[in-house]
Amino acid sequence: MKILYAIQGTGNGHISRAREIIPLLQKYGELDILVSGTQADVKLSQPVKYQLHGFSFIFGKKGGVDHFRTWLSMNLFRFRKDMSQLQLKDYNLIVNDFEPVSAWACKLQGIECVSLSHQAAFKSKKVPRPRTIDWGKVILSHYAPTKYHIGFHFDRYDDFIYTPVIRSEIRALESKNLGHYTVYLPAVDDKRIVKLLVQIPNVIWQVFSKHNKEAYQEQNVYVAPVNNEKFNKSLATCEGLFTGGGFEGPAEALFLGKKLLVAPMRFQFEQQCNAYALKQFGLPVIWGSVKNWLPIIKDWVAKPQRHQFNFPDETAKIIDDMVKKYARV
Repeated sequence: MKILYAIQGTGNGHISRAREIIPLLQKYGELDILVSGTQADVKLSQPVKYQLHGFSFIFGKKGGVDHFRTWLSMNLFRFRKDMSQLQLKDYNLIVNDFEPVSAWACKLQGIECVSLSHQAAFKSKKVPRPRTIDWGKVILSHYAPTKYHIGFHFDRYDDFIYTPVIRSEIRALESKNLGHYTVYLPAVDDKRIVKLLVQIPNVIWQVFSKHNKEAYQEQNVYVAPVNNEKFNKSLATCEGLFTGGGFEGPAEALFLGKKLLVAPMRFQFEQQCNAYALKQFGLPVIWGSVKNWLPIIKDWVAKPQRHQFNFPDETAKIIDDMVKKYARV
């Protein structure tokens, strides 16, 4: 059996989940990997057969998407060329993690593919989402169209939605509380973060920055470049995680029983939906309309947070069921 696994390379969540899923897919046959996008800090250990430009949302430094740089990075001519040159008829199964080139190529060639992603969960009307008019809804629906859907979310809102894929390396961590707080806000300049956090001097902050290549310290705030191993260690031993409105990062913090505070990126509808879902569980959110973050962060640090999420390890069964149901023989 020949399998193609197409992965979105924007952000770290898709690649992190793929690292868990790739070995499982390899058990069923010959696996080719396709990655498009340019914003991931986490890398795959397996060889990538197709490295495509795709469409990437570029993180800004003021809490949202950098629309200008995102527009500059788009190359419709290259997208159409990659899409037309991608030959998919020989694959028995095409699995798509919100990757647009292969999804549209499948549509063009009349080939069925299955989405295996967090974004696939939004095909269900039962998934919580704010009642807002947002162009992001259109992108979420048409960015990577597929016929079949297997989604992941914080809860099993529908029969095709499962709880998050928690990486084996996270499941193996010993969770303990050494008192510091871990911070990962990829759409915010670390200088802005430091200026804010030094105003809460009674705790240690460990900030992982996407915008700085050198580690430094300012008072009680320690800033370091994004590093998977160091971040995992910080997360395992922290009291709480302050992060954006992504999916995998908050899910891992909840799995480890950590306090959680999220600030979803502005102009990013999926993150707004994630934050809205977490809000339903009683977790704090800093919305884009909030100008002064300090009181919310202080309140989050001062108050305990009690929650219990059950994210069982069922990834192998999900993959097995998917292969049996959707593979063409």
